[in-house]
Amino acid sequence: MIQSIPLKKLVPSPRNVRKSSDVLADLQLRADIAARGLLQNLVVRKGKRGKFEVEAGGRRLAALQALAEEGTLPDTHEVTCLVIEGEESEVREASLAENFQRLAMNPADEAQAFASIIEAGATTEDVARRFGLTLRFVEGRLRLASLAPCVFEALAEGTITLDMAKAYGAISDVERQAHVYAELQDAWYQITPHTIRRMVLDATVRGSDPRAVLVGRDAYIAAGGRIERELFDDDASESWIDVALLEDLAHKAMEEAAGKAALEFGLAWVRPTLGNYVSHDLVEGMSRLPCEPAPMTEKEVRELGELEADYDRVAAVLEDEDSDEEEIAKAERELVVIDRAMRELNDRPPVLADELKSEAGAFLVLSRNGEPTLVPQYYTETEVIADEGVVEAIEESGAAKPKGSSLSQRLLDELAMQRRDILAIHLANDPALALDFMVFTLADADGHDWRAKKASTLVGSVASGPVTGFEAKDAPASAALAEFAGSLDESWRSGETDVERFARFRALSEEARSAWLGHVLSRTLVASLACEDERSVPMHEALGALLEIETAQWWRPTAANYFDRVAKARTLEALDAAGGPELVSRYAASKKAELASAAERIFSGNFIGEAEVKGRAQAWVPRIMRFTDAEEVAHVDAEVHVPVSDDATDEIAEQAA
Repeated sequence: MIQSIPLKKLVPSPRNVRKSSDVLADLQLRADIAARGLLQNLVVRKGKRGKFEVEAGGRRLAALQALAEEGTLPDTHEVTCLVIEGEESEVREASLAENFQRLAMNPADEAQAFASIIEAGATTEDVARRFGLTLRFVEGRLRLASLAPCVFEALAEGTITLDMAKAYGAISDVERQAHVYAELQDAWYQITPHTIRRMVLDATVRGSDPRAVLVGRDAYIAAGGRIERELFDDDASESWIDVALLEDLAHKAMEEAAGKAALEFGLAWVRPTLGNYVSHDLVEGMSRLPCEPAPMTEKEVRELGELEADYDRVAAVLEDEDSDEEEIAKAERELVVIDRAMRELNDRPPVLADELKSEAGAFLVLSRNGEPTLVPQYYTETEVIADEGVVEAIEESGAAKPKGSSLSQRLLDELAMQRRDILAIHLANDPALALDFMVFTLADADGHDWRAKKASTLVGSVASGPVTGFEAKDAPASAALAEFAGSLDESWRSGETDVERFARFRALSEEARSAWLGHVLSRTLVASLACEDERSVPMHEALGALLEIETAQWWRPTAANYFDRVAKARTLEALDAAGGPELVSRYAASKKAELASAAERIFSGNFIGEAEVKGRAQAWVPRIMRFTDAEEVAHVDAEVHVPVSDDATDEIAEQAA
């Protein structure tokens, strides 16, 4: 029976099968209800004292209650509900069916829906606001709608992934997109987003391209490949037209080289890639095997000592102010030779234990000079069960925690990486702060204390986390980062030379270049935690305070990501922080699994309790996941900051003039 019920009479049902939620999705739902009202009825059952328990629609109820608390909805607001009756098992079944049979929209459907709304007169800002989405997300979906029809249909049908579709969108030329899509239909090798992006950006390939060098001119022509050549072109600058054929030949050559490498090194497998590095999608789900460089022989140790002595002797010539130009030039040449010899001794490839080779594998990349090169890092597809170790998380007080409240090494590593992502998405969306941070880091590099931990890897490389293959795909921050990266304008990549690519990059809008700044900087951030051990990065605390990050809005503790993996004592500490001794006593006798499930429900706010307790529960995160308050940073800043006077400013202006 359909019935209108006052919002204040609706309460969550303990029988609702949905026990977890998503903070970002909940915010989007709240915005949607505020804009359009409740489009789907709640399913309720009569409870005690005139209340109605919501069996299906707990997230919608929470959104309605939040809107009422902030004043968007009146206290007297009535909600249309479907009132059901029956045994408890039947009610649970109804709740399961309502949640289980729901199907998330395909990105292609989202793109079409957004495009139709825009065509009807709405702006992208309107769509983002009314659906509780970021502007970049909406713009990214709209770009999907402009893909070549064959690519868009493949995305809609699930033939290609969203990442593949984005790779086709690296260029706006829909004819080129369709051409590459057709060429890849008969490909026998694994198609990755990297492969697609490379092919759509390559209308032709220079003879100096690593793939061309690998295959060879004669083999390419013998296979039917065509070459365009200007009168005065040499072999390296001529244009190879049949890119798909070249890709196919290059893959076969790399497959052959990979087979030989596997036999030579006694590995279970060697997988080739035409890229010059091992991308994340290739190693996803794999575990990195431990291996150390082979120890030096006594002879090599002596040789390294002699080289170091030679280096010091020659360097003294450069430091001597009395050295003439000829002596300096000779010393510089000698240093190059000595340095190369020292690096050959120090840069030793890791050695894999014989007992691990039966399940170990590696990747063969194509170097920039066209040579198949084995990357000296080994992986396994078999899950490695290792001792995670136990690391004591030191709180701000420095006091030792009760026995049994320690966190595992693995958990600390995962939490650190998720906290890094939270900081990264905030920094990525603040180009002004990102620019200040980048310039400071570069300027401070020459005086940086090597003993101090760096806040980022600001030399262009992407910071890796302490856990190989770990990716919190469902976490709001990680999802937001992925969307942010997917929204970047990559049209400048189509330039054939770095000079041309640079010119195209400079031609982008200020907004597009600012987005790239946020992206390249955010991906350099290392994983950290708010503690006093090696995972502490004070600069992250300062940045977090400046960005006013509230971790609870981006990360919530669940059984899977926290409570199942900590000691019972630590979970009870969290309950005490939220609801005091009364809440602790309610669950103190529970088994660990039951306690973890209850804690997940409580700290998501999905429980019946006082508003104050709910508020503290929804705001609670482990101390190591928080960021320093702005007041603390301001106190430190006040002690070291020296304001620049007007006179000093004028002096600087005069010097500049």
